Parts: sequence; C-alpha cells; structure tokens
Amino acid sequence: MRRYLVLTRRTPDFDPGALVPHYAFLDDLRRANRLELAGPFSDRSGGAYLLRAENLAAATAIAHSDPLHLTHSSEVTVHEWDAK
Repeated sequence: MRRYLVLTRRTPDFDPGALVPHYAFLDDLRRANRLELAGPFSDRSGGAYLLRAENLAAATAIAHSDPLHLTHSSEVTVHEWDAK
C-alpha cells in the first residue's frame, strides 16, 4: 500500500457537529490499519491525516467519505506522498 496525505481545510459552511462523526471515521480507519497519523492544524483552520491505500483513486474515495467532506464542512484534497 502507498501513503496519501489528506488535507482538510474548513469552508465557510463548516459545521462543528461534523467533528464527532469525523473522529469516528478516523477511528474506523485506525482500526482497519489504514491511518498512520492525524491531527488538526494549530490554528484550527483544518487538519491532515496520513492514509494507506492501494492507489490514488482508492485514497480519494476513502477521503471523500469523510463526514467533513460529505457535509461540505471542509475542502478535502488527497496527495500521493513519497515520505521516507
């Protein structure tokens, strides 16, 4: 599996109620051994997580099932990452 950096940036439509489902989503990824790291930016403008997936399409599909994306609370982008 490859690594993908998922960036979430809050939108003007950010719904704080999406955070609890978002954290549950991350917990599910962690239990499935697909999540390496996750956390908010210190200014609380968004956050990032490091995801394991087979390819960019699979990583994007996973990231776009994040409640932050589904509620339009955050712009979610996915980048293949060759971290060493």
